[in-house]
Amino acid sequence: MRNKKKQKVNVVTLGCSKNLVDSEVLMRQLDNRYEVVSDSNNPSDIMVINTCGFIQDAKEESIDMILSAVEAKKAGQLQKVIVTGCLSQRYKKELGEEMVGVDAFFGVNDLPQILKTLEVDYKKELVGERHLTTPSHFAYLKVSEGCDRSCAFCAIPLIRGKHVSKPFEEIIGEAEKLAAKGVKELLLIAQDLTYYGLDLYKKRRIAELVQQLSEINGIEWIRLHYAYPAGFPEDLLEVMHKNPKVCKYLDIPLQHISSRILQSMKRGLDGEKTRQLALSWREKIPGMALRSTFIVGYPGETEEEFQQLMDFVREMRFDRLGVFQYSPEENTAAFDLPDDVSAEIKQEREDRIMALQQEISLELNNEKVGRTFKVLIDKKEGDFYVGRTEFDSPEVDNEVLISAENGKLESGEFYNVKIIRSDFYDLYGERVEGL
Repeated sequence: MRNKKKQKVNVVTLGCSKNLVDSEVLMRQLDNRYEVVSDSNNPSDIMVINTCGFIQDAKEESIDMILSAVEAKKAGQLQKVIVTGCLSQRYKKELGEEMVGVDAFFGVNDLPQILKTLEVDYKKELVGERHLTTPSHFAYLKVSEGCDRSCAFCAIPLIRGKHVSKPFEEIIGEAEKLAAKGVKELLLIAQDLTYYGLDLYKKRRIAELVQQLSEINGIEWIRLHYAYPAGFPEDLLEVMHKNPKVCKYLDIPLQHISSRILQSMKRGLDGEKTRQLALSWREKIPGMALRSTFIVGYPGETEEEFQQLMDFVREMRFDRLGVFQYSPEENTAAFDLPDDVSAEIKQEREDRIMALQQEISLELNNEKVGRTFKVLIDKKEGDFYVGRTEFDSPEVDNEVLISAENGKLESGEFYNVKIIRSDFYDLYGERVEGL
């Protein structure tokens, strides 16, 4: 007798890498019962949409995806639509009233309930295991949930709750399983990475955690994402400086440089302390790539304050930079402030700061021409192999393009690559002997 064909579940992830990890955990639990995919264009029987509710654009993208899935269900292309994640956590009641075609809504911590709806038993033996959706040589590793900060513009603590560190041993165990599957690069993520350990162990243990992760056989790169400037642990800088497996890369959102705006944002540091902190990182780890994000159009932001931000970006020459336009979020401290910077000015300020960053990026890339870097190959795309240096995170940062005409390279392998030319956001190189 033929085996009954498995139903297909499509898990679509929107938003940040923390959401992606949640989806991968869910997919691993579903693996035995269903055929599991992660592509919104892939035909399936059931769609699970892991939504983002961080800012207005992300909310709109999530709502559009839900409406599209509901229409597909009406047309007979889907049997069931399930919505989970941050948007669903925050607006479950409102979404339930407005989107009657959705079969169930769940929050960010409702994994057992989602599994029950899909007739799957939660398997404790699978804790720490994931169905990776990234290339097999790198994976995101979430070290904590939630956030104890009270930034005036941010709704994440309202959605994800207070900071909860994952136990040290649990993280190490998960990393060992990833390494056994061939993962070579760990990208550490959290809402506030540098807070790790304070709740469980009464002290920050991120430096110790990074050091122990680096000792796992097979792990060659460790990358740090989403640190917080106030209370930054100095021992982490020491590990970054001394340990060759820890990428000289730090993703640390600074948000602004105007003291008045930083105070209103409740960031815990004024402009001068923020500036001195950023300068100290560069001094203590020469050559470190700094990635940051800033908010433009925050309530009351004047042209003079925006110019302060432009001057700061010009002075610091950030290796990577992202910009968000302020959007008011319900139940945050800034929500009651008048959103008095027009949409046109917000857009204009975003364009100006990104134009400046483009110039800086090109100058920094030009400085790399003629130098040789260790490059991890992620994929082959058209006539090029696409890789990254230790100064670049997947998806969001620069790439190194190597012509396939010069010989075969393997995804997931490291090569020495000499940079031969550059543009605004990409480097072009050729393999040299070694590695």
